[in-house]
Amino acid sequence: MSANTNRYESAVARYFEAWNAREPEARAKAVAAAWAVDGGYTDPLADVAGHDEIAAVIAAAHEQFPGFAFRMVGAVDGHHDTARFSWELVSEAGGAPSGGGSAPVAGSDVITLAGDGRIRSVHGFLDRVPAGA
Repeated sequence: MSANTNRYESAVARYFEAWNAREPEARAKAVAAAWAVDGGYTDPLADVAGHDEIAAVIAAAHEQFPGFAFRMVGAVDGHHDTARFSWELVSEAGGAPSGGGSAPVAGSDVITLAGDGRIRSVHGFLDRVPAGA
């Protein structure tokens, strides 16, 4: 595994830790570990910058989909300071994301990394969203 591949995979792992953090304190810590101070997040439903706003978007997702967790689908692909990956939101039956549960939301994200390996920006694309979400 190249150093760059590890850099992308590490950044994406921290990204999912932030998205799956349930408690506000843990979420704030995970967002700070994943995103640069001036980092941003943009998808069709949100366009925010800074740790507090990113944490608020994540909290809103947990409120809308209680009992669900984000998991990666496939592998991370990257070059230079950019990586892409796909994900889905799955039911946490039994306390862990299960492949057999429903996945009402799915998408793909493209991230750019800062020099320290934290996320500078996320551009998210929603491939599947339930009606009314």
